[in-house]
Amino acid sequence: MADTSHSGKYDLAVIGAGSAGFSAAITAADLGAKVALIGHGTIGGTCVNVGCVPSKAMIRAVEITHAARAATRFDGVEASAKVINWAAIVAQKQALVDELRGAKYEDVLPNYPLVDYVEGKAVFQAGGGLLVDGQIIEAGKIIIATGSHVRVPKLDGLAGVRWLDSTSALQLAALPATMMIMGGGYIGVEMAQIFARAGSKVTIVTRHGLLPEAEPEVSAALTEAFEAEGIEVLKGLSYESVSEAAGQVTLQARQNGQPIDITAERLLLATGRAPNSASLDLGVAGVKTDAHGGVLVDGKMMTSHKDIYAAGDVTGRDQFVYMAAHGARLAAQNAVGAGAPDYDNSTMPAVVFSDPQVASVGLTEAAAKDQGIETVVSVLDLANVPRALAARDTRGLIKLVAEKSSKKLLGAHIVAPEGADSIQTAAMALKMDMSYEALGAMIFPYLTTVEGLKLAAQTFEKDVAKLSCCAG
Repeated sequence: MADTSHSGKYDLAVIGAGSAGFSAAITAADLGAKVALIGHGTIGGTCVNVGCVPSKAMIRAVEITHAARAATRFDGVEASAKVINWAAIVAQKQALVDELRGAKYEDVLPNYPLVDYVEGKAVFQAGGGLLVDGQIIEAGKIIIATGSHVRVPKLDGLAGVRWLDSTSALQLAALPATMMIMGGGYIGVEMAQIFARAGSKVTIVTRHGLLPEAEPEVSAALTEAFEAEGIEVLKGLSYESVSEAAGQVTLQARQNGQPIDITAERLLLATGRAPNSASLDLGVAGVKTDAHGGVLVDGKMMTSHKDIYAAGDVTGRDQFVYMAAHGARLAAQNAVGAGAPDYDNSTMPAVVFSDPQVASVGLTEAAAKDQGIETVVSVLDLANVPRALAARDTRGLIKLVAEKSSKKLLGAHIVAPEGADSIQTAAMALKMDMSYEALGAMIFPYLTTVEGLKLAAQTFEKDVAKLSCCAG
């Protein structure tokens, strides 16, 4: 893959060949810049190789098992499904990963003659120069897009345990009978449901519950749905130590001050991700980071060095592939002098691909209050949404947050089996500064999940249970 033609000076060097790196390189090349795209390790980064693509493929593969078990909610229907060959599912997942890595990364490069792919480990030199495996790369501007890695907690005994992360777990040749997942964030939630539906007995251990940064109603609704599927959720834990013996991992912890031991065949760490910045020698170049190693940037994606920009997970914020690509595009435009608007995540939609799905945009009620905004909220149970009633699946809710004085929408939070495809409507409503009255007056198609947004908007001032179908 290495290109030996990378001699001379480049307009831009991009460190990292994942989604953010490719976005930056392509954007700059389209603007006429000569680009060195520096990759270290497998091309394509986290999303296609070990993140979004493999996890969502596995989620789809096992969801049919739940659909079969849940079929009894319809009278006269009986179905069954189970995973009979876990290794075959893993192999099919990997084949998709390999295919997309080729189609969306390796095969894309020949279309951009202004981009040279340089393979190697990049390290900054004094003043902002760049060294890649001993070779100096001369570039007028640099973009750091090196992504992130699994954050491993400091826990006594962990070094002696064969722990898994989301990458190695989805490469297991055999399905474990029992699985303990440490962490209740989006990675832990998605992994828990994959393994539970595949046939493992899953226990989630967490300090603060599921999706701790979400609305409390959202966390509670998801916890209820998980427990109904047989996934055990143990929250309020303080971890003390972990050990492995006789094929079992045991976590020693305290819950509400009382000692508790949790045992499973395998332990999966889902304790967050940390920026890939430590090996770059950023301090030598005068590039500042936060306490967790996230590269600090301004609205133009510029670091504390005027010729160095950063985007994506390495900044430690908004760790979604689409935001990485968006930030990288802005960074590239600014780096080559084309100019771009400031990075704005105020209407960034976020999705957790659990079942029911969790989707949100804008402010939570607590975040709005922290900003000194007096709020009103609407919480609509899915039992009030005709689509959910027809599907006989009322797991979830919709919560809207608005400014009390103006009725302007500030945030939307959805827990629903089809919630992911509804959140963009809410994002557009926030982008247009809509009030909940305006949203509630819009025409929505009947018997859709997204119609729940209209009903939730009407719930601010009406009892929707008293309305007829399509009323309003």
